[in-house]
Amino acid sequence: MRLRTGLQAALAYVLLLAILAFGIPLALSLRTRVNDEVRSEARGQADLVAATASDLLGASRRAELATVARTAGAAVRGRVLIVDARGIVIADSSGGGEIGVSYRARPEVTRALHGSAVQLQRPSRTLGQEILATAVPVIHNGATVGAVRVTQSVASVHSAVARAELGLGLIGLVVLALGLAAGGLIAARIAKPLGRLERVAREVAAGDLDAQAPLEGSREQRSLSASFNEMTARVRRLLESQREFVADASHQLRTPLTGLRLRLEEGLAAGVSPAAETELRAGIGEVERLAQIVDELLLLSGAGEREVPGERLELAELANRALARWRQAAGERDISLEVATEANGSVWCALADAERAIDVVLENAIAYSPQGGEVVLRVGPERLEVLDRGPGLTPEDERTVFERFHRGSAAQGGPPGSGLGLAIARELARGWGGEVTLRPRPGGGAVAAISFGGQP
Repeated sequence: MRLRTGLQAALAYVLLLAILAFGIPLALSLRTRVNDEVRSEARGQADLVAATASDLLGASRRAELATVARTAGAAVRGRVLIVDARGIVIADSSGGGEIGVSYRARPEVTRALHGSAVQLQRPSRTLGQEILATAVPVIHNGATVGAVRVTQSVASVHSAVARAELGLGLIGLVVLALGLAAGGLIAARIAKPLGRLERVAREVAAGDLDAQAPLEGSREQRSLSASFNEMTARVRRLLESQREFVADASHQLRTPLTGLRLRLEEGLAAGVSPAAETELRAGIGEVERLAQIVDELLLLSGAGEREVPGERLELAELANRALARWRQAAGERDISLEVATEANGSVWCALADAERAIDVVLENAIAYSPQGGEVVLRVGPERLEVLDRGPGLTPEDERTVFERFHRGSAAQGGPPGSGLGLAIARELARGWGGEVTLRPRPGGGAVAAISFGGQP
């Protein structure tokens, strides 16, 4: 839906830009053209009336002259006056009110009576507005015997221009509406296949690698869907191969490791020198550590792909359960464990994954805390934090502590480990939309924060 709306908005924007790009210059050209046509029409009517009036200036033909003036006035939507050689009005398209009045003082009439055609825009004192005045001489036998004046309101001229521009604007709106309708159809044809492909991609991201995108839409869209299906199929085969390899490798490693442990234990039982006993017990410890690494690698390889049902878990309850599990191990090193509940919250996660992630950071806190120290499980509204007073973190540790097989600077000479625990905890938390972070604690030590997803 968002894609379709975005495409429609983009098409509307492009169409509007195109209309403006062509419409504005066209409107300006139209304004100039309408103005020119109005002026040209006024001049043409004035010339026509002047040519007709040259034979009608006699007193006996004044009625015909008045008819000519009225006809021309209607044609130009203005006023037409015909004056004689002295500038006296002898015909008026608006009626006989001005007959006999001298117009010789009017600048356009004065110039026309001197034999020059003129067209000018000036204010009219009698009308109180701007007028466009066109005047031409009436020529008879080569002599100027009168003049024709055509006057039009500039406001009416502008009104004609405005009507033309309004018509152009309406055409633009019709084109825009039609373009939007067509754009909506095009956007729908483009967006629907992409929307379905997006939904399939979300299913794949959620772990359903069997989801297939339908082959529909344009040739390019069908090609994209086919490539997407090929990609998911390849990813599915690679993951299946990885799981099979890890499962086979772990199984094959467990058998010789178990056999090796049994042989070492039999060697101890047979009786050996104290020095040999020390070495054999150290060998058993290494075998146990290697077996632990195999188990952790197996867990880490499938941390993000396991289908484990989630449930709503209370953080305070998780903290108390962890406290019960690790109280004895902490007591052996005289380390006190406490739960500090600031604000209880709930998370959505599998219980086994949540407890495994908490156990990792809590075990590290106990292992690196000084004897007689204190470890606090602090419960917040969205996360659980484990605070200790151990050696803390160096800047290098903050960057690399979550790398696989990496152990921080505090591990040198410290408790044994595989360097996989924090990586496993982070993968488990991320599998439920959460995170594990580690930062220095003010005053010394470290703070490990664990969060999980809030929604199923």
